[in-house]
Amino acid sequence: MLDQDQWQRLRTRFAELERAVSDPRLFADPRRAREVAREHARLRLLLDTAEEAARLEREIAEHAELLRDPGVEADAEFRELVAQELPRLEARRARAEQELRRLLVPPDPDDDRNSIVEIRAGTGGEEAALFASDLMRMYLRYAESRGWKAEILAMSPAERGGLKEVIFSLQGAEVHRRMRHEAGGHRVQRVPVTEASGRIHTSAATVAVLPEPEEVEIEIPVDDLRVDVYRSSGPGGQSVNTTDSAVRVTHLPTGLVVTCQDEKSQHKNKAKALRILRARLLERRQHEEHQRMSAERRTQIGSGDRSDRIRTYNFPQNRVSDHRIALTLHNLERILDGQLDALIEPLIEHDLEDRLRAGTGS
Repeated sequence: MLDQDQWQRLRTRFAELERAVSDPRLFADPRRAREVAREHARLRLLLDTAEEAARLEREIAEHAELLRDPGVEADAEFRELVAQELPRLEARRARAEQELRRLLVPPDPDDDRNSIVEIRAGTGGEEAALFASDLMRMYLRYAESRGWKAEILAMSPAERGGLKEVIFSLQGAEVHRRMRHEAGGHRVQRVPVTEASGRIHTSAATVAVLPEPEEVEIEIPVDDLRVDVYRSSGPGGQSVNTTDSAVRVTHLPTGLVVTCQDEKSQHKNKAKALRILRARLLERRQHEEHQRMSAERRTQIGSGDRSDRIRTYNFPQNRVSDHRIALTLHNLERILDGQLDALIEPLIEHDLEDRLRAGTGS
């Protein structure tokens, strides 16, 4: 995987980090301290795993040599013990090498961030709004299963049920590493409850997954904002409350607009709007700095058309298909109930393989 010079550079870097984490001056800059601690932990695990793989390789060679030894050949019982142990060692080595390959891929700096998820109904009218609601429930159930904290930031109900739009945050371990793969167009094929003839309808919803920055990372000067307040209203125009608590925040340099009206407190709505705005500004900055097209919000969201999709949920066939990795599962009900790891794990593995190939030039 790596040559001796590359391994030596990693050991040298780890020694530097060992000294850095022991230096009290590092903690004067909390953000830098977190970065150093994260890199230190990753390199320690990488080097420990490499040593484990090398040790297993030596043990396998020793066992193979024993099996060729004439003395062992004569001891049938001992030879059988050695022969039984060999495949177990080879399986452990394979797992260690797989983990080593994963650790050799430089981590994405956004992996440890929380996420802001935006779901919007696309093509399909009422059925699309219901599907957007289904997706929200699916992600919230998944968050619950992983022990993540979820918070609704903004919601726009449709007139006859479902959701036109919902924005929520997810906070916890590995949130963005796992949720980033949900960004894109989602398509559903099913018979609506209002369809008397039993005809299958196709509808769509779009999902954007934005890494949530810390407040100090994205500082927004007050002069760059226009904040408008107005009276909240619900579906059909009815009043939600009788005070001017809804907030619309406009970022003047970019023209980005965020509206929040779910809280009765103007200050809470403004705080939520600013969280969403910071996430969108971080995503924009990342795109400009790194030209990472996959992080561009417009690319994530797509057109909302039925043909613009990363995944299809087919109810008549009890089928979920992820078109990026040609994966099809026949457990639609479990997926919609939040059991998403069967989809997300293969996507993570596929992403790691792509990044490893890109990093090694193979």
